[in-house]
Amino acid sequence: QAELGVSEHHQNEVVSYMRFARFKRGMCLKTVDSCFQDLKDSRLVEGTFTVDEVMDMLDGLQSIVHSEVESELINTTYTNVLLLRQLFSQAEKWYLKLQTDVSDLENRELLDQVAEFEKSEYTSSNKKSTTDPIKPKLAPLNEGGSELLNKTVALLQEENEKLKTRLRTIETQATAALDEKSKLEKSLRDLQMIQGDQKNNANQDITELENKVAALKSQFEKTLNDTTANKKFLEEDLVATKHDLLKVQDQLSTAEKELEKKFQQTAAYRNMKEILTKKNEQIKDLRRRLSK
Repeated sequence: QAELGVSEHHQNEVVSYMRFARFKRGMCLKTVDSCFQDLKDSRLVEGTFTVDEVMDMLDGLQSIVHSEVESELINTTYTNVLLLRQLFSQAEKWYLKLQTDVSDLENRELLDQVAEFEKSEYTSSNKKSTTDPIKPKLAPLNEGGSELLNKTVALLQEENEKLKTRLRTIETQATAALDEKSKLEKSLRDLQMIQGDQKNNANQDITELENKVAALKSQFEKTLNDTTANKKFLEEDLVATKHDLLKVQDQLSTAEKELEKKFQQTAAYRNMKEILTKKNEQIKDLRRRLSK
């Protein structure tokens, strides 16, 4: 059996249309045959005719046949337009734009392929039962768009929930990173102040402070690198999100500034002041011992 290069469903639709076209073609041929038969029955009753009578009969037959064929061709054109309208309407409901190539309609190779397909289909259909199964109708035109819209809305809602969850996770990570960064920076500044106040103290105290500062610097640099890498990852992840998260990013930036301001007002300063007081007491004690 000749194939048209389309899916089985679409090929069945083509077969259905070809049967309809074959039926209409047969009706047209029957009409033309009836025109000739009417002429035979009504005019060809005498034995001889003059040239004028023959010309008159042929002119009348030509006018009738011309009118019938023209009417059938016009009706075929309108039928094809309605068929294209059904297909285009269904495609537009799914936001598709179909295109046609009129030049292929006169491609003799393709026309021969269709003719072979019709011949094979007609031959095989004659061997089947006379009761053909009912062909499915075209899908209602008002359901395809709404179904696509509902699926799109569901997908967008699901994606929105995922983005919200990811945003909460990123916000938590950013807040923790900023908190750690602020604590380390404040500790470093306080320890640097302590180191400056105790320059002239005993070598042992200075060595301990220098070790603490070096350890804190190393930890700070490591945390800063981790924070920078994490920040870069967060920025790349946030860029990949949609434009509707820009407002949330602005809110996150405002929250970061507020957190930095709040961290500057924490009790860490008081704790470091107590440490300085204890160190001063130790210095005074060392001086008293040295004076003795």
